[in-house]
Amino acid sequence: MLERIKHMLIKEFIQIFRDPRMKGVIFLMPIIQALVFGYAVTTDVRHIRTAVYDLDNSVASRELVTRFERSGYFDITQYIDRESRIRELMDRGLVKAVLQMNRGFGEALRTGGTARFQLILDGTDSNTAGVVLNYGAKIAGQFSEQILVTRLTRLAGSGQQPGRVDLQTRAWFNENLESRNFYVPGVIAVLVMLVTLMLTSMAVVREKEIGTMEQIMVTPITPLEFILGKTVPFALIGFADVIIITLIGIVWFEVPIRGSLVLLFLATTLYLMTTLGAGLLISTVSQTQQQAMMSAFLFYFPAVLLSGFMFPIANMPEPIQWLTYLNPLRYFLVIIRGIFLKGVGMGILWPQMAALAVLGVATLWFTSKRFKKSLG
Repeated sequence: MLERIKHMLIKEFIQIFRDPRMKGVIFLMPIIQALVFGYAVTTDVRHIRTAVYDLDNSVASRELVTRFERSGYFDITQYIDRESRIRELMDRGLVKAVLQMNRGFGEALRTGGTARFQLILDGTDSNTAGVVLNYGAKIAGQFSEQILVTRLTRLAGSGQQPGRVDLQTRAWFNENLESRNFYVPGVIAVLVMLVTLMLTSMAVVREKEIGTMEQIMVTPITPLEFILGKTVPFALIGFADVIIITLIGIVWFEVPIRGSLVLLFLATTLYLMTTLGAGLLISTVSQTQQQAMMSAFLFYFPAVLLSGFMFPIANMPEPIQWLTYLNPLRYFLVIIRGIFLKGVGMGILWPQMAALAVLGVATLWFTSKRFKKSLG
């Protein structure tokens, strides 16, 4: 048995690496995609192009504009002198926000009234607009607080500042709330699924197309040996990709890893069982490589969208939430983020690892049965 599996592994490795382009797909593309996605996949919003429509032009209005500019979130790119320019700049996409201070803004502050101003946003991207709105509200709140404290101090006449309530926030596991720390571990899971799924989905169907399947069928190899011979090479490639992309995340993007590497590789083994099993299942039911590739993408995109990688599962309709329990990526994302950011161990992550083990064994068992039928 071991001798037959050994020859099967040698054949698979020769078949994979004899094509120089395949080496690039396996090792170079994940590196490039990890670097690109590591920078691109982020929800942090900075350098918002902002125009200022200041009808008051007072000391107070200019100070407020300066506070927005110094926050690091807003880049003041234009000062406009008529209202029609707001719509023009928004339509052309030249600005994402406009600060408008009407006449009487400074006077209202001096007389103790309420000084109103507008932060006009491009709401086509609702998520970004919501983040920008929070930034603006925070800056305006700090500005208002300082004015209030100064006024109360003057009224007291003692020079002693009035008491205040100070909220001190503290974020655990991601101290600076960097979205990159949240997404880069997810990118590892997504890329490993893509590579292993695509490679295995071509494995059996390629044998059918080049006519070597009949030669394999007349050998004494059993379906289990055939499955092992097909999955082990791609599992080793998957581990190599995990190591490479993890090093990029730690060294290049400085994402902390606080948990056990041994646990990470154990979880990766369970995760690869599911992705490799799904890929082989696609390959056994497909007749051509085009069918296999299309089927792999039809599996991959829903798996990513319903995993919690981009959209919280809790926000999905309840029937869709139940469907996500069949998605291995859902469990691996919890595990890899727990290991990277929280440093938690098996005592916390065992439900997700048990779910991956059940899915992996079930997928490989069903694939083996399906392969027996195709032999028959």
